[in-house]
Amino acid sequence: MTGENHASARAKARRIFDRDAGTIEASAYVDPEIYQLELDSVFKRCWLFLAHETQIPKAGDFLSTYMGEDPVVVVRQKDGGVKAFLNQCRHRGMRLCRSDAGQARNFSCIYHGWVYDLGGELINVPLEEHAYGKVDHKAWSARAVPRIARYKGLIFGCWDENAPEFTDYLGDAAFYLDILLDRSPAGTEAIGGIHKWVIPCNWKFAAEQFASDSYHAMFAHLSAVAVTIPGGSYAGSDGGDGRQYSSDRGHGTGFMLDAGRRELLSAFVGPEVGRYAMEEGMASAVDRLGHVRGQRMHAQHMTVFPNFSFLPSVNTVRVWHPKGPNEIEVWAWSLVEADASDEVKEAYRVGGLRSFSASGIFEQEDGENWVEIQRVLQSPTARDTLFHVGMGMGKSRKDDPDFPGEVGWIFSEHAARGFYAQWQRLLTEPEAPVIPAAADKEAGHDA
Repeated sequence: MTGENHASARAKARRIFDRDAGTIEASAYVDPEIYQLELDSVFKRCWLFLAHETQIPKAGDFLSTYMGEDPVVVVRQKDGGVKAFLNQCRHRGMRLCRSDAGQARNFSCIYHGWVYDLGGELINVPLEEHAYGKVDHKAWSARAVPRIARYKGLIFGCWDENAPEFTDYLGDAAFYLDILLDRSPAGTEAIGGIHKWVIPCNWKFAAEQFASDSYHAMFAHLSAVAVTIPGGSYAGSDGGDGRQYSSDRGHGTGFMLDAGRRELLSAFVGPEVGRYAMEEGMASAVDRLGHVRGQRMHAQHMTVFPNFSFLPSVNTVRVWHPKGPNEIEVWAWSLVEADASDEVKEAYRVGGLRSFSASGIFEQEDGENWVEIQRVLQSPTARDTLFHVGMGMGKSRKDDPDFPGEVGWIFSEHAARGFYAQWQRLLTEPEAPVIPAAADKEAGHDA
């Protein structure tokens, strides 16, 4: 995108979202200029999920994935470290690796035979001496992802060499992320392979919903809940007790407290998981996370900004890979405690397929909503419409005794506003740090 077009997109982004009014313009989800600016200003500056450690356990193991729309290869090195590089030969731009995952000693371009090692370093050019004389191997190596972070089994990458440390990028959100990652001293493992499917919708619908939206579950998932919990419901008539957390870095989560945890787990994933979470795995979880996180929280949904989302109770993890303003490719898999029994791991895998997969009863309902929204947005009047994101305004607080950060009631759009505030800031302030300054934090406070 040219600098002139970037300027045009930034002008649009400044007006698209109004946090004080609780509104966002529908064009945010379809405008091609906004989308190109997102790729440059969000996906090239933020920490993005790459892989789980157990997906590349041995030296030479690799996984092909994406950072925004950039194809990258994540590779376990001989020393146990992890590197990632752009999946592109520096000679004529051919994709270096065309496998989704596997084991390699090196990567050889099928077009002209240039060879790169496990870290993306150029190591061989056919006919180099006779045809070139000398090629500077270091200068013509694959473009490396300069920042790699490993956090409790997760591997993230960032194109921005000046990005904050990953733990700083998380901030208070680590408290909530650890509910997925730190229930057992054995850590976690990815199981069942990666399920991939395409949904014709904007990536922000999915990422925002997992950050902020428990509200839809009582309506969009009414039929699924009726089947899985006969005579029951997702929440009581008064909505029940729960919280929603919003980060000034764009991360967000919501969760229920106490009542119905075992019933929901048993219904959504299976009785083996309900038993494991409430009995076999409970002592370890409480010991490591404390009573509130280990025992009371459930039905949690969370997004680490911009596009890494998960449901700890179901233990489903996913990345919303953007494929244009009107399409995403969903990558999803199950993440389980490594020391859980084979029976429990299999229950998580099958339960995840049944509830949150391409054919899952909950997943299909979410996808249907996003697809229909995107279809409507193809019309000019619909694109020129304001959406309401003001639920729960003025009702959040920063002094909850049990939960860090700014939290409100679970049924709110508090985290959605935090998500879009960070999105807007990155789009409109290209020189500003990824973590807002103290003045920005105060200005963005919902309460």
